[in-house]
Amino acid sequence: QVQLVESGGGLVQPGGSLNLSCAASGSIVHINAMGWYRQAPGEQRELVVEITSSGSTSYADSVKGRFTASRDNAKNTVYLQMNSLKPEDTAVYYCNSRLYYSAHVSPIYLEAWGQGTLVAVSA
Repeated sequence: QVQLVESGGGLVQPGGSLNLSCAASGSIVHINAMGWYRQAPGEQRELVVEITSSGSTSYADSVKGRFTASRDNAKNTVYLQMNSLKPEDTAVYYCNSRLYYSAHVSPIYLEAWGQGTLVAVSA
């Protein structure tokens, strides 16, 4: 009933920039929060940033000052502008959303994930 579709990953040189986007679709009633996680090879998935419906953000210390998240509530879309990329930013980036979707009787809570998009930072 709900899909998260990511786009914008790729290969970039150190110091470069990339912009990710994630659009949520389906029978969505309300989105509490959207965000980005990442998982590097051999590592656990970690939070990069979360942005609430009011626009409040919470960033991982490792990306503060370099990454900026924004959200278009009308389009159920979240963006991640990544600047000054470093090799250690290399990972698969996953979109995440905590939302309610329409069901037969009443809305149902769901934590949804995108399929992931690879960001590779290398010279």
